[in-house]
Amino acid sequence: MPTAGPQEVSEQESREVAEESREQSWTEPSLLRELFLGRFRLDLIHPYPLPGPARPEFAEFYRRFEAFLHQEVDAGELDRSGEYPPHVLEGLRRLGAFGMKIPKEYGGLGFTNAEYNRVMALVGGHCGNIAALLSAHQSIGVPQPLKLFGSERLKQKYLPRCAAGEISAFALTEPDVGSDPARLATTATRAADGSAYTIDGTKLWTTNGGLAKLLVVMARDPETRKISAFVVETDWPGVRVVHRCHFMGLRAISNVVLSLDKVRAPAENLIGTEGKGLKIALTTLNDGRLSIPNISVGAAKAALGIVRRWSAQRVQWGKPIGRHEAIAHKIADIGAQTFAMESVVGLVTEMSDRGGADTRLEAAAAKEWVTFQSWRIVDETMQIRGGRGYETEHSLAGRGEEPIPVERMMRDARISKIFEGSTEIMHLFMAREMVDKHLEVAGALIDSRTPLSARLAALPGMAAFYAWWYPTRWVGWSFWPRYSGFGALATHLRFVERSSRKLARSSFHGMLAYRAHLQNKQAFLFHLVDIANELFAMAASVTRACALADAEAAEAKEAARIADVFCRGARRRVRDLFRDLWRNDDVLRYRLGVEVVDGRHEWLEAGVASAAKRRSTEPRTEPAGVL
Repeated sequence: MPTAGPQEVSEQESREVAEESREQSWTEPSLLRELFLGRFRLDLIHPYPLPGPARPEFAEFYRRFEAFLHQEVDAGELDRSGEYPPHVLEGLRRLGAFGMKIPKEYGGLGFTNAEYNRVMALVGGHCGNIAALLSAHQSIGVPQPLKLFGSERLKQKYLPRCAAGEISAFALTEPDVGSDPARLATTATRAADGSAYTIDGTKLWTTNGGLAKLLVVMARDPETRKISAFVVETDWPGVRVVHRCHFMGLRAISNVVLSLDKVRAPAENLIGTEGKGLKIALTTLNDGRLSIPNISVGAAKAALGIVRRWSAQRVQWGKPIGRHEAIAHKIADIGAQTFAMESVVGLVTEMSDRGGADTRLEAAAAKEWVTFQSWRIVDETMQIRGGRGYETEHSLAGRGEEPIPVERMMRDARISKIFEGSTEIMHLFMAREMVDKHLEVAGALIDSRTPLSARLAALPGMAAFYAWWYPTRWVGWSFWPRYSGFGALATHLRFVERSSRKLARSSFHGMLAYRAHLQNKQAFLFHLVDIANELFAMAASVTRACALADAEAAEAKEAARIADVFCRGARRRVRDLFRDLWRNDDVLRYRLGVEVVDGRHEWLEAGVASAAKRRSTEPRTEPAGVL
């Protein structure tokens, strides 16, 4: 296995690499970016884009796919065996499921984002292992970056193979490199004649890697340190699976450690241009990461069905447990959160198809907020099911009870907060975009590295901007009759508008208070992001309920009541978050955390026979053997 270690880089270098790779222009409007600046652009989401009637070809695929899941995919058996049965993989190929997002001209089904993600929600409620397989292949594997950035030659060469069922994977993470791409160790050295690249390195947690025929590999130039993206075929000399990883959940996924040892990749297999690998990865994820929240919505819907049925059947103290207030409140929250989750995901997915808006922030919000809510819902589902939730489905079946897989759902759901950008990384990404305008206007003034002359030169433009902007973040009519067309739900939109201005003021106040240190005040920034996410979810829920009423949908009245319950809870959370911005124990907690890391409180760990403590003193060995 190649032994090159991670690049030793400073914190500033890491930030510069991340900054260079982000999309720095905003050519189309974004609801969340406007919220960050104190402007609630209702016109960007109202009327809410309800899905229309399904196209006949999609409706037929959906029907056949749903039947396939129920008849051929035993999710419990996949979990128990830890493998994808050959007949399941072949069945997915026959259905064309590996080519859902690939255009028809390359042999795919040509589904829209909305159609593809309807399928992912369906899978998410049935089998997390199948959901991970399809998502890793189509959302971040070879098809998506080739569609967006690949040459026509690359598309013609690889997209038909992907559509036919050759599984693909995405190889970015390394044993010592996670979300800090500046430390990437895998290298791609260009031949003197420019005909090929030699790739060397090790990739960790490559989902689908043991099944994949094709990879997207991120590697850096050893001289310029710029990162590029390549299509690599797994049967090329030098590509080896050296370890299969096993996890708490998703036990069938083929997630592996890959060794790339002097792998020769033709120059034509470069995706896009040299040095654009990270930008390709981030752009791919803007749409690609939407599959995870859609899968999470499917899991939440399945959980809602479980608690509804169980709470009506299970009797305690003379009445069904769902009639007891403590459980009824939990069920109400599950229902309201599921409605809001579906509203957010449906909105962003339809917006990504419709065009006319930049959804990079909305996609990140959907990934962060929806997966967090889904985890809470699964956790509450286990609590409501009690011991039967903690017991495995196989054990339940063995003693004659219905094998409801809450225990498996919990194990499978937890990874959603980590997959394709962890909760913390999504917060950081959104926080950076939140202060983008302020950095553009006042960045020179708050950056300690900026020369005095440049700071003085920035003052006139800064004064001109804030002399107009700041007072208008205080003044605005957000009371009756504003939004009166939304009926009883109008009060929630007024709250969103008032809060958006307060959010903008708070971010500005944070910049004044912390200046260059604001980037390190992650608790402060994360609270601001959490506020924006709650406001986004409120706006999506209200506009969706209104759209259902305008469409005279059968569920319109119920949707309005559910949206109202959700928004009432969200308003309380937003008020608490605003309060915690300035009244908190962040400094004390940070100091204590650093002290613990530095070993000053090891006495707290005394008195346990910890396997982790014992093993931490043993020498680390690299995995050996080839699977």
